[in-house]
Amino acid sequence: MKLDFIPLERLCISKANMRWSKKAPDVSDILPTVRRRGVIQPVIVRPCPCAAEEAANGAPSFEIIAGSRRFHAARAVWQEKRAAGEADSECAALPCAILEAGDDADAIEASLIENAARRDPSEVAQWKAFTRMVKEGRGVDDIAATFGLPDLAVRRVLALGNLLPRIRQLYDREAIDRSTVRYLTMASKGQQRAWLALLDDEDGYAPTGHQLKAWLLGGQSIPVRHALFDPEASGLAIVSDLFGEDAYFADAGLFWDAQNAAIAARREAWLDAGWSDVVIIPVNEHFSAWEYEKAPKRKGGRVYVDLRSNGEAVIHEGYLSRKEARRKAAGQGDADRPRIVRPELTSTLNGYVDLHRHAAVRAALLDRPGIALRLMLAHAVAGSSLWSIRAEPQTARHEDVAQSLAASRGEALFNERRRAVLALLCADPDDAHLLGGHDAPDLVTLFHRMLDLPDAALMDIVAIVMGESLASGSAAVEAAGLVLGLDMGQWWASDDAFLALLRDRELLGALLAEVAGEAVAAANVKEKARTQRRILGDHLRGENGRQARAGWVPRWMAFPPSAYTARGGVGSVSAHEAACAAASAAEDREDDPVPPQGGAALPDPDGEERDALGHRAEQDRLAA
Repeated sequence: MKLDFIPLERLCISKANMRWSKKAPDVSDILPTVRRRGVIQPVIVRPCPCAAEEAANGAPSFEIIAGSRRFHAARAVWQEKRAAGEADSECAALPCAILEAGDDADAIEASLIENAARRDPSEVAQWKAFTRMVKEGRGVDDIAATFGLPDLAVRRVLALGNLLPRIRQLYDREAIDRSTVRYLTMASKGQQRAWLALLDDEDGYAPTGHQLKAWLLGGQSIPVRHALFDPEASGLAIVSDLFGEDAYFADAGLFWDAQNAAIAARREAWLDAGWSDVVIIPVNEHFSAWEYEKAPKRKGGRVYVDLRSNGEAVIHEGYLSRKEARRKAAGQGDADRPRIVRPELTSTLNGYVDLHRHAAVRAALLDRPGIALRLMLAHAVAGSSLWSIRAEPQTARHEDVAQSLAASRGEALFNERRRAVLALLCADPDDAHLLGGHDAPDLVTLFHRMLDLPDAALMDIVAIVMGESLASGSAAVEAAGLVLGLDMGQWWASDDAFLALLRDRELLGALLAEVAGEAVAAANVKEKARTQRRILGDHLRGENGRQARAGWVPRWMAFPPSAYTARGGVGSVSAHEAACAAASAAEDREDDPVPPQGGAALPDPDGEERDALGHRAEQDRLAA
């Protein structure tokens, strides 16, 4: 056998080649390697039967016994380079092992041996080779391009280095299967050692396959794809194997906390959308479709959320039990069945009310910094959901609500004064927040800057800080509004967003009676909600011959608030009750004040400044 480089044009595929076909073979797997490194392993050829005559005529003089795919890949690369004007002499020839001319049996035997004797390297052998290449400065992209592999495949092979050496040896010897190694790649080094200890223990049992996954994840494996929340934003620990596509939550308990919170948020959205109820089916039960019938929203259909032990939440919208569906179809039992009491306000309308009242209270605090200071100190001592300290986000579910808030008098005034404070502190006046909304200087620098400010400027900062960190919808908003004696008619006026959120006919009738009179409300009691909203809007705006009701605010918007029905569900009323309960408890404690006891008073170097602040606070208290 002789080795030589033979030009491509002098080669052809022998019919004795086991891969011979009129159709060119698929070479996509080896083409990247040939394109990058050329053909390294020689193809096996023999002289054509009429080699001398064909060579004289310019025809191929050698036929390929083994190496058909290498030949086609080399010719494809050569054509690519010639089309790009990059062809050279090296690409025009293949390394060949030339056999003596013989019969077809010898050729077929050589072709079969060459193709059947090959064995793909194991993944551990690939890891050793790839690791050496990385140490020599090759990157993952280079390795993938050389061997025609996806980047992910190369990374997975390299990640076998995260396994303990003994586990790699067991895998290489096929003492453990691919499924077991797949889940061992999820394990920490400590878990790998514990698993090997079980493997070595004659009386122990080392779990494999899916049992190993359950052992690693504490018995409950929850794939990330089943989360109803954003897994990355949740901050929960996630583990993933190197061979599969699934990733899992490391702590099932924390997952269910986040999953249940997401389900609760969706439940509110479904109820706001008009579904009669949302039923959560626990993990130990099951939603049996044959026990239910489809029912649309307008006919009292419910939403059922079927929870599975693997974290999946299967949602079934628009169903009723067969018994309920048949009873409804027969028109029986409605009087005996307890009706679902819907709250007076939807959560969106409650949010609308809370945001407007919140904007009014914090704007009113601008002129009462003594009260703002006391409220801020109460936050600092007792804490609240916002005292991190961070700004109230003022989130709104609908764009119309956000636009309504932005156009309100309270929000405009507050933003104007906030810009002045930001400029006073040498911050960007266009920042959205004073708290955490700008590149603030360090604490000591800011402290010295405030020492140079007069008392009035410092109190303006206090009012802005308190306004930004006042939680919307909280009892603190209620308490401040009551102390301020806030008249919401000066801060709020009806707009399209408010009217669009009114959908309850009973509530619309009560509002019409209050705004337009009992006669108008009674005359339109059977009208659709859309018609009642239009009439209410005409009276509030003074359009279509109606007399305008200037300064009117709904009861739940006022300070103090009240409801129109006994159904409950008014956030401002609940906040008012909490504020009144706290005020009553405070009055009970004031009946027996205990003066402080102890030693002599310490000298106060800042007495004059303290007196100035205290004097202004006392004026605020007397004015209230």
